[in-house]
Amino acid sequence: MRKRTWVVIVIFVLLGMYFWYRHELSPANGGNDVRSIVTIPSGSSVSSIAQLLSKQGLIRSPFFFSWFVRLHSDQSRLLAGTYVLYPSLSTPEVVNILMGSHAPEMTVTIPEGFTVKDIDALLAAKGLSASGDLLHCAQTCDFQTFMFLPRQGKDAAERGGMLEGYLFPDTYFVTREQFFSKFFVERLLGVFRQRVSVGLAKDIAASGHSLSDIVTMASLVEAETRTDAERPIVAGILWKRYEKHMSLGVDASVRYILGKKSASLTESDLSIDSPYNLRKFRGLPPGPISNPGLSSIEAALHPQASPYFYYLHDANGQIHYAVTNDDQNVNRERFLP
Repeated sequence: MRKRTWVVIVIFVLLGMYFWYRHELSPANGGNDVRSIVTIPSGSSVSSIAQLLSKQGLIRSPFFFSWFVRLHSDQSRLLAGTYVLYPSLSTPEVVNILMGSHAPEMTVTIPEGFTVKDIDALLAAKGLSASGDLLHCAQTCDFQTFMFLPRQGKDAAERGGMLEGYLFPDTYFVTREQFFSKFFVERLLGVFRQRVSVGLAKDIAASGHSLSDIVTMASLVEAETRTDAERPIVAGILWKRYEKHMSLGVDASVRYILGKKSASLTESDLSIDSPYNLRKFRGLPPGPISNPGLSSIEAALHPQASPYFYYLHDANGQIHYAVTNDDQNVNRERFLP
């Protein structure tokens, strides 16, 4: 009788341990499908990966995660990299993803100020599309359902087509197997429509400017500023110069049309006979020179009044404003090498 009692106790203990083990391997939060971006550094141990996942609320137990890996796989097969994970994934599912067996999504982050050409290069570098594929689609695909897109003007640069300025910078989740450049572009345009064309419709109407002019100005502000605090002030300066029929003098526009991202601009460059040369031609360029972020768009919509007409950045990135051209020349002497 005593022996049978011990057998029953052992069975219950083993069943309890089994169900405890299963529970600890179950999803940390079965109803939570919010994505988390997790970066596993090269050379990470199983225990350090377990602690990282636990801190982000993606597994229930670091101990049982480590135990599961050692029982069911070679720990060296956990691959370093950046992953998209969910709290609704079980520990075995997380391990499979980290082993490269199943990677449902990857992230694509479009930085503020990227051009269509930059986005094309980014997608190619991630192996999502061939080099030039998105650029070709920007110039040839049909996006007529996006009514906010401008018509391609005769002086506008061909490189970004009518999409330049309207591909909303953000982090997007994609699957490699189901990636198509046109569908991805439509997602970016859809976010622009939601966040800007519709989301800021009242602000755009109250600004007295067209959406095209707002986005074009925002792209200049994006290129000319380093911080969110600068953007409304610089937008105010550029709009004021625009309204007084002064040249805007934004050399980033010349860089855009010449494709010179960082090399020094020569006298010949700055003499180019193009409406993108904002030293030579007054007004805005024929179209945006990049895809600006929301803060630059809001700055173009809500410029800050100031007495300034000029500005420059010193070698440390600090901005210096000036009221007159003489003041600007003094700042050049003081702050530029």
